[in-house]
Amino acid sequence: MGDMKWNIKCVIYDCDGVMFDSLEANKRLYNYIAVSMDRGELTEEEIMYCHTHTVFESIKYMFKEPEMQEKALGFLKNNVQLKDFIIYLKIEPNLIETLDILKSKGIKRAISTNRTTTMKHIMERYNLWNYFDMVVTALDVANPKPHPESVEKIIHNFKLEKDNVVFIGDSEVDRETAKSAGVKFIAYKNRKLKADAFIEDHLSLIYFLSNGAALHL
Repeated sequence: MGDMKWNIKCVIYDCDGVMFDSLEANKRLYNYIAVSMDRGELTEEEIMYCHTHTVFESIKYMFKEPEMQEKALGFLKNNVQLKDFIIYLKIEPNLIETLDILKSKGIKRAISTNRTTTMKHIMERYNLWNYFDMVVTALDVANPKPHPESVEKIIHNFKLEKDNVVFIGDSEVDRETAKSAGVKFIAYKNRKLKADAFIEDHLSLIYFLSNGAALHL
């Protein structure tokens, strides 16, 4: 893997766990819903599921009975301001620096996330709109990740070849998304995943790009 170089024209980022350490934010959100619905706080396994799935998938996972699912969705719609939990997000180190380098190299930067309405608030709060050329949320596709639709939407929009695209994620959902879309996959801070490469720091991405900067990391 040491001499591997790729000609990449677009880097697609997952949001939660890659751009941001969002575990605390998601934990607070879903525990708030769970406790408010009198079912008690989530287990670690439940938290990790909700951390990597859409809010609607998470509600169905948390509440098995259709009646409770409906009540929870009603509570979510009428009593929860999802954007209030954005303050608990922590932007990952060197993300902005890496995005600047990619831009200087003419490499497209995109986001594929299973977030829904909160993504626009995240982009605004952390001043990220200028750093990305395209953002695809679960609201923009008929099938959220791990279905390849979001990645395919980005590839089609920029008229790219799959060989020139890399997806950076931190979960099995992300790995399956990249695999089903036929693009390279880099695992961020998760060596348990099967991936084409692994990085622990965003700047390390540049090492794998044949059209990247000469950095010694």
